[in-house]
Amino acid sequence: MRTFPLAAALLSSLAAIPAAHAWGAAGHEIIATIAQIHLPNSILSLICDILHPSDNLTSPASSTAEAYPPCHLAPIATWADSIRTRPEYRYTAPMHYVNAVDDAPPHSCLFPGAHGWQGRPTGNILAALGNVTSVLRDFVRGERSVGDAEEALKFLVHWVGELHQPLHLSGRDKGGNGARVAWNGRVTNLHSVWDGLLIAQSVRLTPQNYSYPLTGPEGALVEPHMRGAIYDPFIRRIMHEGLSFGGRFDAESETWLDCPKPALKPQSPQQNRPRTAIRKAVDYTLDVLGLGSSHTLQALLNGDISAALGLTTPAGAEEGWDDATICPYAWARAIHTLNCDKDLPVWPHGLDAPGEHEVEALRLEGWHEVPYDVVDFGDMSLMEHKEGEKAGSDARPRHPELLELDTPAYAGRIAHRWVVERLLAMGGVRLAGVLTEIFADVARDVNA
Repeated sequence: MRTFPLAAALLSSLAAIPAAHAWGAAGHEIIATIAQIHLPNSILSLICDILHPSDNLTSPASSTAEAYPPCHLAPIATWADSIRTRPEYRYTAPMHYVNAVDDAPPHSCLFPGAHGWQGRPTGNILAALGNVTSVLRDFVRGERSVGDAEEALKFLVHWVGELHQPLHLSGRDKGGNGARVAWNGRVTNLHSVWDGLLIAQSVRLTPQNYSYPLTGPEGALVEPHMRGAIYDPFIRRIMHEGLSFGGRFDAESETWLDCPKPALKPQSPQQNRPRTAIRKAVDYTLDVLGLGSSHTLQALLNGDISAALGLTTPAGAEEGWDDATICPYAWARAIHTLNCDKDLPVWPHGLDAPGEHEVEALRLEGWHEVPYDVVDFGDMSLMEHKEGEKAGSDARPRHPELLELDTPAYAGRIAHRWVVERLLAMGGVRLAGVLTEIFADVARDVNA
């Protein structure tokens, strides 16, 4: 019987290491559930106590102390989307994505290019992930409150999911929101196709046998974390065919938590101290004069007005977003390449040049636009072909300015290559790895 080696080995392997809506609701919940399956019991219990401090879920006196799992991560997986429009959380809006200024898929995927990143150094998902993990590490050291840790956990669960949606790593047409396409004869946009339509189609096409619980060691590991959701069979399939011994991702999943060794930039002691002192003096003087910092002055001297105004971040800033154990930039860089994949790019070659869809006001009579919340599976008919109509038939409404993506050449090849399943599995495994790395020591202390 197949088992899942990563779940059993995750804690021990990490102990040796130095201490726009992505995916829609369903995608985030699937990633959270896969992560929950891979979490050691002690760490999941600790996380549940942080998320539900007033419930005392794992206290010996609690009526739920013997229940397992004590809580589920899926219900909080979209919290970061639900609060982003509140005045006190509006600052988090740009932290759901990252855009390289020179990125132009599918022909050119620069991450970043010479002109760096859009926005401020802390205003993107890569920097935000580093910030919330720092908050959680401070909590482990006793320097942050349970409330701070609870909020950081909710952001972390969501943002790790965002990181694994390729269109949240590209700024072209607002991550595909401005790129209109057709799906099964209905108008939608490329971002919505990846947020939910591809997942919904995979859920619908999951073999019937996965509607039943897994058995044996597999069932013991997976089934306690199933909640009766419409996507449960899909998760079972990812776990059984993807992450089990001999599965599609068995070998490569062992490397998903790897981070490159941080590069060292040697600098002579003679140069280091004077340069630092001079830089501080220049920064102070410019600040007093209201002219910004030396970085601002250098940007002005280089003629980079966007950088001088703080609208962009110079290339190289990404080096500070990773560390030896949690490296969102390194992980995102590989995912971003899917936007220009030579065999099947996330960005279809049939789309117009960047920006053209973003400014058009296209309204097609007789067409029904796919709603953005289709990811909640409120209307499964959107994933079905009309009665008497075959996929790819001429009976579909057509328009020369729209590219149909529910085709064997696009959606069919993505399904055949398990592209979406791999990204969801990768997101779940990495989320479990990050949480385990952060909480391993405190979980051991609690159980000592």
